Amino acid sequence: MSTPRRNYSVPARALFVGLDLLYGRRRTLEKFRVLELIARVPYQAWEQAAYVATTHVHEQGALARRIYDRVLEARAQQDNEQWHLFILDEVIAAEGNTLGRVRTVWLPQVIAFAYYQLSWLLYVVSPAWSYRLNADFEDHAEHEYAKLVEEHPEWETVAFTSNFAADYGTFRSLADVFRQISHDERVHKLESEEKIAVARFR
Repeated sequence: MSTPRRNYSVPARALFVGLDLLYGRRRTLEKFRVLELIARVPYQAWEQAAYVATTHVHEQGALARRIYDRVLEARAQQDNEQWHLFILDEVIAAEGNTLGRVRTVWLPQVIAFAYYQLSWLLYVVSPAWSYRLNADFEDHAEHEYAKLVEEHPEWETVAFTSNFAADYGTFRSLADVFRQISHDERVHKLESEEKIAVARFR
């Protein structure tokens, strides 16, 4: 909560404003589900771009290996975001979905598709731009999850049970699992910030 937010780029600000217009400024679980659907997209774009790159450099062993390591990293980050989505789906199902199918299924898919294209295009033009956009997104998610927990003190006494606990982890309360998700977003942000620095010096 005490960490200042990043100086968000224009595309990131446009995305956040758009989500507020479509889903309201209130922090609802349904809105966070949309965030998690979108959060997987840059990693999918990077993974796809890396696979294309390995096709062209497969004969250069060391370079091909470095690119493939990026594929594995992107896949791990993507999987982490997927666990977040699974957990949110469980909590929403338990509490009851307040939005219709259009706003929970179809509209998020349209947003995710557009975000994928932007992430991929930025990555092709300049990887640092794509990493920066993702760092902005993850920073936003980190702060929003922290505020979500702050707004729901009752979650401190709600036990966390999940079909995905064996994969994601066990936690004392619902508040704790959302704190962990917030921390995950911080880790993703820091990883993207590291990539920005590396990309700029190449």
